[in-house]
Amino acid sequence: MSWVLAASFALASPAYAYRPFDGTDADVAEYRTIELELGPLGYLRSEDKSALVAPAAIFNLGFLPRWELVIQGTGVYGASSPPSFIDGGVFVKHVLREGILQEKSGLSIASEVGLLLPTLGVPGVSQAGPYIGLIATYGWERTFLFHLNLSLARNTDAQPDVFVGTILEGVPKSRVRPVAELYVDRHGNATTPSVLVGCIFRAIKHLDFDAATRLAWFMEAPAFEIRAGLTWTIPL
Repeated sequence: MSWVLAASFALASPAYAYRPFDGTDADVAEYRTIELELGPLGYLRSEDKSALVAPAAIFNLGFLPRWELVIQGTGVYGASSPPSFIDGGVFVKHVLREGILQEKSGLSIASEVGLLLPTLGVPGVSQAGPYIGLIATYGWERTFLFHLNLSLARNTDAQPDVFVGTILEGVPKSRVRPVAELYVDRHGNATTPSVLVGCIFRAIKHLDFDAATRLAWFMEAPAFEIRAGLTWTIPL
């Protein structure tokens, strides 16, 4: 059943606001600016089960200097099950220390707190759960950046969740930059390692496109995902 696949990605894939990654960076949308992150169509496969992701959407609003509101959710469609809604959440992100991502020196550090929303369309009890994360970014603008993510949550199935991940971005100022992400997610008694590789292409000043493939191991079963989408910045 494809809902099993949707449930596995809902539990193992936090995805908090930085395409095409599962982690994020230590920056926020600029004040009075919207960042819309959209994955119009993706593909998930685990063993003999597959599903389409349509869409994966994240809305970011810079509502104060150094503060951002994040609202997100993902739709999953399988051939033999009803549509489901996973990875829903509402968060507030704050830059604690301005650094390299804010055109200053040293570490950029941010925090993110919020609420995971109940999963819809997947059998089992689902409820809202608290989330807290800490993000640090460092690197060299002409060579690479790395973003370290650590988060704690009570997931929608009431199980504790610990996420540790690192994002690497090559040649940050270039028009096309290679990217990669490694993370380990500990959900209840299950550990899910994941690796992602891809690229980000800057089309124009306020529009980026991204594409990536991801391989994870959930409950000792390999799971494969294709991601493609865009990030559109809209000044208000």
